[in-house]
Amino acid sequence: MGITAHFFYKFLKLNTMKKLLSIAAVTVALVSLSSCKKDYTCTCTFVEVGEPNYETNLTIPNVSKKDAKTACDNFTTTYSVAGGTCELK
Repeated sequence: MGITAHFFYKFLKLNTMKKLLSIAAVTVALVSLSSCKKDYTCTCTFVEVGEPNYETNLTIPNVSKKDAKTACDNFTTTYSVAGGTCELK
């Protein structure tokens, strides 16, 4: 392989690596920004002796799963006074 061909080969290889790294960086950025937050539903059920169970769904919009669980746990604390329990779905 001549000197010119050798430099051309290295140039193509370097450009290909830069393109792949750029594409990988953009892909990672898009995935990390778009997949973290969504809407969750916290379902709370109230049980009263002699009465049918009452169920209500509370929507927790645009949050991470961890934050949704914290919010649903807070609902559980609030509704447990009235005999209710809540579960994140």
